[in-house]
Amino acid sequence: MTPISRADGIDVRPIAESEFADWLRAVSTGFLRAAPVTDEEVEGRRERFLEGRYLGAFDRGRCVATFRSFGQELTAVGGASVPADAVSGVTVTATHRRRGLLSRMMARDLAAAKERGDVVATLIAAEYPIYGRYGFGPATWTAEWTVDVPRAGLDARWAGPADGGRVDLVEGEDVRKLGPELHERLRRGRPGAIDRSEFWWRAQTGALPWDTTWKPPFYAVYRSASGEVEGMAVYEVDDNWGDAKQPLNTATVRWLIGVTPAAERALWEYVCSVDWVVKVKSGYRAPDDLLPHFLPDPRAARITSLADWLWVRVLDVARALEARTYEGTGALVLEVAGVDGLTGGRYRLEASPEGASCTPTTESAELSLGLGELGALWLGDESAVRLAALGRVREERAGAARKADALLRTSRRPWCPDMF
Repeated sequence: MTPISRADGIDVRPIAESEFADWLRAVSTGFLRAAPVTDEEVEGRRERFLEGRYLGAFDRGRCVATFRSFGQELTAVGGASVPADAVSGVTVTATHRRRGLLSRMMARDLAAAKERGDVVATLIAAEYPIYGRYGFGPATWTAEWTVDVPRAGLDARWAGPADGGRVDLVEGEDVRKLGPELHERLRRGRPGAIDRSEFWWRAQTGALPWDTTWKPPFYAVYRSASGEVEGMAVYEVDDNWGDAKQPLNTATVRWLIGVTPAAERALWEYVCSVDWVVKVKSGYRAPDDLLPHFLPDPRAARITSLADWLWVRVLDVARALEARTYEGTGALVLEVAGVDGLTGGRYRLEASPEGASCTPTTESAELSLGLGELGALWLGDESAVRLAALGRVREERAGAARKADALLRTSRRPWCPDMF
């Protein structure tokens, strides 16, 4: 196989703010968006511009590849937040593929993230095969259910939660006021969840005047019997009527969060109770979401999408493994193979419910693995035993994979509710 060579004559560098419009147009081209980028959109998005975090590849003055990163807070197992380098806006124009442009941009960004002290890097992969070679591994998965409402067995006379709480429709302005605190409560208790910026809340509630594609949804808030906001759902409904003038509408949930099972149940029951709605699409949920089991007939909810979601690249092995909590007690020596000289080595992890330490060691390794596999294991979703069966980790001592699972796996699967 011919190695990917450097792109001679193509300059890869941070863009200047004056080049932001050209960079956005290259992003639009890379994601196959035919609509032009308007001056209003350029100015609206400019507020997120961070000098040094937007990279571009330029061929004779034209931007032909894009890459950006930004600071992110990622929830580790146990609720601690770790600083992450969130990677997004990655494109290479079709005329400039296979020239190593992504590799050059990725190497530059990860080196800067390591120097800043970020513990991990994260991304949502558009295509599965791309990012493993840079040390990323799929750390969370996502599922989407479609609910056949008439089959679900819910009470057709449902008029509100039975627990004394209530569901109210609100406006986007209310979501911007109530949502951030509610989401922070969810994020602190859910490994894999990320922070949401003020820009995110405005984008989700139609407060970006330049976004001409915005379609207003419905917003529903669940309040407990004590009046506390514990859940929120955002959904839209199509307009579909059958030949016999019967309603056949589908409600599509954009996002739904609840900090208690009661809040989740009430919001799902509410969406399924909306008149004329015969089908509900859940939006992206955790693979072990409670939704099907809130229904008297769980078979009424069928999985229509199941895929990897948040990918994690560990930048600091010791800090990453010390940041999370452990339900059991034990020690494990890991040999972590680096891919770029930034991360790797042999570490001894000593963990217990009281805390963990992870230090470099010269002891014999018990389990050997790559950075991508460590990223997949870190949030507790993947199984080292399964990866060993696939040949992606190697036991240097019999039983090491099972020991790793006893330490690293979690009782609930991690979940990242957001795209970025």
